[in-house]
Amino acid sequence: MSTVVIGSIQPDSHSTTEWERYLGEQFRAMRIRAGVEQAVLAERADVSTGAIKNLESGKGSSLKTMIKIVRCLGRTDWLESLAPQVSVSPMQMLTAARRTAPRQRVSKPRNVSTIHA
Repeated sequence: MSTVVIGSIQPDSHSTTEWERYLGEQFRAMRIRAGVEQAVLAERADVSTGAIKNLESGKGSSLKTMIKIVRCLGRTDWLESLAPQVSVSPMQMLTAARRTAPRQRVSKPRNVSTIHA
């Protein structure tokens, strides 16, 4: 099993297990920077201590548990960076492009004999 180097993960370059481990390390670092013990965080987030241990060790967690923990650590900005709000939808872009660029029609080729006559 290869070792994950924090900060150098490329999309689709690692397995799901490696991503879980990487994210677990990120959660652990957030908790330690906040100066909160696992048991205290578990109580505040209304999750079990085992759920926090599983998350931090990369053994998996539910999305609900992850969100609860992130909120308790005051890091909703971390969640927002995962799924930034889209300001313009692809459909709006397509509609706008159609309005500005009129459709071009293909003309029939002219009869060469009538041009030179």
